[in-house]
Amino acid sequence: MNCFKSAKTKGARTAIATTLLTQILSIALPTAWQAIPSAIALPGQTPDQVMDWIRTNAALRPEAGERLLVRKSDTPSRRFQFQASVVLPGIAAIKGGDANLIRSEQIRLFDIINGVTRSRLEESLRSIYGPEIMRDYATAKRVYAYPNAAMVQRSQSRNASAILWALQGELRQGKKYGYWVELLQNGKGSANSGQITVFELDSLPKLEQELSKRNNF
Repeated sequence: MNCFKSAKTKGARTAIATTLLTQILSIALPTAWQAIPSAIALPGQTPDQVMDWIRTNAALRPEAGERLLVRKSDTPSRRFQFQASVVLPGIAAIKGGDANLIRSEQIRLFDIINGVTRSRLEESLRSIYGPEIMRDYATAKRVYAYPNAAMVQRSQSRNASAILWALQGELRQGKKYGYWVELLQNGKGSANSGQITVFELDSLPKLEQELSKRNNF
């Protein structure tokens, strides 16, 4: 009988915690149960087109005055950011040939409480862009991944910055767009921050070259 009561109490606490977490996430982060939008504004379109799409996107829900940058946070330890940019994706901030076109769109998560995983980034991608872009991402070919074992060993032997081997990511080439996924490991077997960027396929060689150079230090 005591075991039954204990299990029942534990189950009730879990249900309450889950409900509270759902309420928090509905305020701070895009979630799976929100309306799935059609991705009508993506890299290659004008800032005005993308701003209109952001404004009506049920997952992003921008505040008044937010245009190409949307930020949400329930506490300093849990943050969400979406940004559309005319700058080409990568380490070097370079504008494309036409500064009046959006070149990349980035989803960034920071969560010390629950951590950030690849699946959470992917769910954010699906929530914001809908099933068509999610299919393109899921079937995309991985063209570059880091770090490999040699990079980790080299960074440790040279006493280099831990950032260089704590960063784990990959580039993917879809039929429609390129995708850059990156997690920053916290040294405890998990990550507290991560990002996924959608960009035009023309930017893939630039980004791959920059990441290769960074990881060759």
